[in-house]
Amino acid sequence: MNEDFLHYLWKHKKFELCNLKTTQEQEVVIKRVGVHNINESGPDFFNAMIAINGQKWAGNVEIHMKSSDWYTHNHENDKAYDNVILHVVWEDNVSVFRKDNTLLPALQLKDYVSKEMLLRYKELFEQSNTIWISCEKQFSKVPDFILSNWQERLFIERLEQKSILILELLKKTSNDWEAVLFKLLAKNFGLKINGDAFLSLANSLDFSIVRKCSKDLHKLEALFFGQAGFFEDGINNSYAKKLAEEYNFLKNKFKLNSVGVIRPQFFRLRPLNFPTIRLAQFANLYHTNQRLFNDIIIFNDLTKMYTLFKVGVSSFWEDHYTFNKQSVKRSKNLTDSFIDLLFINTVIPMKFVYAKNQGKNLEDQVFKLISNISRENNRLVNDFENLGAPIKNALHSQAIIQLKSKYCDQKACLQCAIGNYLLNRDQSLG
Repeated sequence: MNEDFLHYLWKHKKFELCNLKTTQEQEVVIKRVGVHNINESGPDFFNAMIAINGQKWAGNVEIHMKSSDWYTHNHENDKAYDNVILHVVWEDNVSVFRKDNTLLPALQLKDYVSKEMLLRYKELFEQSNTIWISCEKQFSKVPDFILSNWQERLFIERLEQKSILILELLKKTSNDWEAVLFKLLAKNFGLKINGDAFLSLANSLDFSIVRKCSKDLHKLEALFFGQAGFFEDGINNSYAKKLAEEYNFLKNKFKLNSVGVIRPQFFRLRPLNFPTIRLAQFANLYHTNQRLFNDIIIFNDLTKMYTLFKVGVSSFWEDHYTFNKQSVKRSKNLTDSFIDLLFINTVIPMKFVYAKNQGKNLEDQVFKLISNISRENNRLVNDFENLGAPIKNALHSQAIIQLKSKYCDQKACLQCAIGNYLLNRDQSLG
């Protein structure tokens, strides 16, 4: 057991509220539990209102496992704790005195928490290290309506999390939305392995240069491959040499600098995900769609949006994966699954943040879009599906990713709707 559980019990009043008494036999009536202080300093709950022996008190509440923790944490020397009106503890093992030498009332929670609640807590938290997530053995007991509502909230949380990078990029670009879209798309074209490398490439360019080159695919490829450093390896290929010549011209014209650009990696990538292919597709996307930001903001129909991203590569890359070696000719159009990832990680977050910036609420529209995108297919999503989680579309799979990283991995069951249900399911079922 830890203090987080005590915070949960106090905040949600998950203990017997009748006939409460301090360890000094003073009657306690909780009028208001107070506002939970999530910062590291100061009392745990501010502005509580409590009646002790009929006398109303307004002030703060501090919570500890043992009352002796008051001294362990040196609260007696901290003025921030002078206005504590009640010490809520699991075990009152030592008396605590105020500065005026009066005894600080202590409420010993272990006297008022049901055995059922403690059992549920132990089932969730006192598990062996072999358990994948704390609730895996009980997950199937959670009703679908609880999971469904929680998934929607988790998806919005994930959108808000993705919004942080967009807002940071907006500041750096003086609110140039097209430039931010370019940078975010670059990062996601690089996927997990080359995401940072592609973003560093995009950050090395003023987007006005991309605008000027976008009508000529040859120039765009030269710009992207040159900034990525592919011409520094002495490639003896006529096509590469032409691109290198064009890049040197652009470099002098626009005073380009590639310092800080991370070299893309090929290791552990399948050929279709080679950085050369992804950069060629990225260049073609911006050559084909020169009003890309405007179009993704206007379009709310997935079919129309897919047409924007159905691009391939220039003729050289149809029978090459790298500059040095020719291969069998094949189409290298962006696949539906790759476009789905771009929608999930770039397009929908951009639409969401832009709408909020314009004072609009697009939650319903965003839910509709994400619900019509196929679910992600990876081990994490599949493992949750095996536990009984309904995962039918990208909203569900994104929610599951958020659940695992921000709740399960952090052991934040007390902040999770699933954990809350499992802790209180006896009461819920009556």
